[in-house]
Amino acid sequence: MIKVGIVGGTGYTGVELLRLLAAHPQVNLQVITSRADAGAQVNKMFPSLRGFVDLAFTHPDEAHLEQCDVVFFATPNGIAMQQVRALLDAGVKVIDLAADFRLQDIATWEKWYGMTHACPDLVAEAVYGLPEINREKIRQARLIANPGCYPTAVQLGWLPLLEAGVIDTSYLIADAKSGVSGAGRTAGISNLFSEAGDNFKAYGVAGHRHLPEIKQGLARMVGKEVGLTFVPHLTPMIRGIHATLYGKLTQDVDLQALFEQRYADEPFVDVMPAGSHPETRSVRGANRCRIAVHRPQGGDTVVVLSVIDNLVKGAAGQAVQNMNILFDLPETTALNNVPLLP
Repeated sequence: MIKVGIVGGTGYTGVELLRLLAAHPQVNLQVITSRADAGAQVNKMFPSLRGFVDLAFTHPDEAHLEQCDVVFFATPNGIAMQQVRALLDAGVKVIDLAADFRLQDIATWEKWYGMTHACPDLVAEAVYGLPEINREKIRQARLIANPGCYPTAVQLGWLPLLEAGVIDTSYLIADAKSGVSGAGRTAGISNLFSEAGDNFKAYGVAGHRHLPEIKQGLARMVGKEVGLTFVPHLTPMIRGIHATLYGKLTQDVDLQALFEQRYADEPFVDVMPAGSHPETRSVRGANRCRIAVHRPQGGDTVVVLSVIDNLVKGAAGQAVQNMNILFDLPETTALNNVPLLP
């Protein structure tokens, strides 16, 4: 059994981790930390976990995380980097769901996240945990940087086109929409029901923290910098990301065959039939990305539609997928659930 610890179990990604790990046949949940709620029963805060998780939250100072085999950090940015070194030195594997180890350029990270990085030397070691690209590196990793939600949907949508070299990389557009759970569980005026409900708006047009992460990933696919415009939007739904991607084709190609062949062996990417329009509700609660590719009016513009559940394939589910790879388990273990409908 894999002894698992979770740091920061009171947010949406934390409770999603608990939901998935509670059903994992090879996992023994050892400890779930919280400073503010230490001593409180987890299933009292989250009644959905009654009968599945019987632990109480533990104060981080009393958690003995070094006794775990793997520790997930479901914390705000800047927390994992303060604790990772000691855990790695103790032989513990770490999967960080925040952004502390996603960007390889330290100056860029510090610019976008507004703080000094506590362990820049470990950033170079961290493996970016997008299995569809880095599966073999993940197998050998000690420290995994779990991708962000927008970056997961956008990169999986662009990947076949960029690998094949069939689009103009100087002018890519990602128009993405997210449900309000993407903003986390903390209170904020913009997330109030009366503010977010019956409403739709763009935000972060001048720059969003996920922009450098997406650009870094796309650049790795083609070996050079790309030109990317990324505009996120907030939608009046709880879960889900819909990314609409636009590019200019540089050569004629069978787009449907290209996508189907690239993802033929990927258990969590579903290339839909030609002409499809994937819906966010079709992936709700599931560790799955559904993709459709279009060529409107047969022109030179390609349109990719990519949908994920931001809390699952965009966060906790992908983290569990990475854990399965790390411990040489079938990648789909505890992740092959059917999406929820309605």
